[in-house]
Amino acid sequence: METASEQIITPAQAWQKLREGNERFVAGTARHPNQDAPRRSSLVEGQNPFAVIFGCSDSRLAAEIIFDLGLGDAFVVRTAGQVIDDAVLGSLEYSVGTLGVPLIVVLGHDNCGAVTAAKATVDTGEMPTGYVRTLVERITPSVLAAQRKDLHEVNDMVVEHTKQTAERLVESSRLISAAVEEGQVAVIGLSYRLAEGNAELVSGFGALEHPAVLRSSLPK
Repeated sequence: METASEQIITPAQAWQKLREGNERFVAGTARHPNQDAPRRSSLVEGQNPFAVIFGCSDSRLAAEIIFDLGLGDAFVVRTAGQVIDDAVLGSLEYSVGTLGVPLIVVLGHDNCGAVTAAKATVDTGEMPTGYVRTLVERITPSVLAAQRKDLHEVNDMVVEHTKQTAERLVESSRLISAAVEEGQVAVIGLSYRLAEGNAELVSGFGALEHPAVLRSSLPK
C-alpha cells in the first residue's frame, strides 16, 4: 500500500502510472489499489495525489475506475463537456500550487452529449435554454475549429475540444503555464473510448519522457 506521504514524482512518472492503470482496466486485470481501511486512515491528515484529472461529468467516465486508482491518488474535477470556468481554474491551480500535483489531464470521451449539443446548435442555429446554453456557448469554438479542419463527426469534434481545452487551460492560468515552463507540470489531453475503455493521448504541453507524448510549445 502506498502512503499519502510518498515521494513526489515527475510528470513523466505520473503519466506512466495512469497509462499502466488504464491498460489494466482495458485488459480486465484491474488491481483496485489503495481502497482499503489502512489507506483511508493514512489520508486523514493530508493528501498527495500524483495527478489531477479534469474530465467530463458523464457517468461512464469515472476517472478512478478507468485508470485503476484508489483513495488519494487523483484530484478530480468534472464538468459537463469538461468546460472551463473560474471554479475549475481555481481547483486546478490549487492542485498545482498547494498539492504539488505534477500532471494535469484533460479527459474527453466519444459520444459526448455536451459536444453533440454544441454541434446541433452550430448546425441549426437553435440555442438550448437555461444554463445548458452556457455549456454550449463555451464548446462552440471547438466545434467551429473542427469544422475549419474539415472534421464534421461528433467524435472528431470531441478530440478537437479536448485539445482546445488543454490549450486554453495553459493560456488562462499564469500559475499553471509557469509550472509547465519550469518543467514541474505537464498538461495532456486524453480522449476516452467508451466501448474499448482506452484513453488515447491527443495533445500535450510540457516535455514528458515517453515517446508517445506529443511535445507542444506553450500557446502564445
